[in-house]
Amino acid sequence: MRIYIESTIPSYVVARPARDLLQAARQQLTCDWWALQRENHDLITSQVVLDEIAFGEKAMAQLRLQLLERISLLHANDQVKELARDVLASGLLPATADRDAVHIALASAYEMDILLTWNCRHIANAAIQARLRRVVEAAGFTLPVICTPEELMEDKDEQSD
Repeated sequence: MRIYIESTIPSYVVARPARDLLQAARQQLTCDWWALQRENHDLITSQVVLDEIAFGEKAMAQLRLQLLERISLLHANDQVKELARDVLASGLLPATADRDAVHIALASAYEMDILLTWNCRHIANAAIQARLRRVVEAAGFTLPVICTPEELMEDKDEQSD
């Protein structure tokens, strides 16, 4: 599968262990997926992601960037920018979530199978996905499956069934 890697994924892979149990579990799931599953897929990201993960503590930013240095980049062409504007104009995301709209637009315009993220507020949010799908389809694109690494983990026992 062609998977668009959103910025929360490298952030969780290299993050120091969280004290919050839910956050720590998400970090571990992401590390497990990265270590065990990523080689089974075609991973793709964007300059928007690289820009986002370059912020913060310098050493951690460098680790995040190194994680993605061999991954292909999608570019925000005019179609992507227009779709991102449509997503924002729909009101499904706040105006401040312009980069989240670009992630959705990139993954849709470039026909990704999966948009992988832990951004459950604006992207992997079941409350908005049906309406988001209609916005994307009205623009002539298909919304990829949007999920977290937990939802994408493959059970080796189930693969043999």
